[in-house]
Amino acid sequence: MSAGLRKPLTGPIAGVDEAGRGPWAGPVVVSAVILHRGFIPDGLNDSKKLTEARREALYDQILTGADVCITMASPARIDAMNIRAATLWAMRTALCGLADKPAAALIDGRDVPDGLPCPGEALIGGDAASLSIAAASIVAKVTRDRLMVRLAEEYPGYGFAAHKGYGTAQHQDALKRLGPCPHHRRSFAPIRTLLATD
Repeated sequence: MSAGLRKPLTGPIAGVDEAGRGPWAGPVVVSAVILHRGFIPDGLNDSKKLTEARREALYDQILTGADVCITMASPARIDAMNIRAATLWAMRTALCGLADKPAAALIDGRDVPDGLPCPGEALIGGDAASLSIAAASIVAKVTRDRLMVRLAEEYPGYGFAAHKGYGTAQHQDALKRLGPCPHHRRSFAPIRTLLATD
């Protein structure tokens, strides 16, 4: 769905992407990034196509030289709103939090949130088509991965550092042994089913 990128643009363009819609645990992390002219880090690409080391290096460059805002939708918000609505809330919040108001936003995926501070357009596969979305995808993924590593230290036994909250066999076995922790999404079917059988 598009929300008005039909006129020539004369201002900064923000790229927006998320990490963590599918996992059973942890937040959805959204990043909005405006890349300034004269500062385009080499090797920007869809974060999933980069090595961890390359993502980490680009993450530091992006945060140093670009306008960046990061927003997290907590598991509690996801459970209260549903995953789609929580993700759109985080996208809108990240765009509104940028230091410079963008002239437009390019958003990875199918949806444009309501209430944006600028016109927005959704791009399926946008992290491969737009450098600003690629930068946002890197920031969102590295931020979330680092958070899940910290949660692995706080809640050992679930394997968060390895699977980052996704529904692996290791994660499922840990849930059966330990039950959910406060960072699990209780509205997601595997957790909801587990709680219903306790």
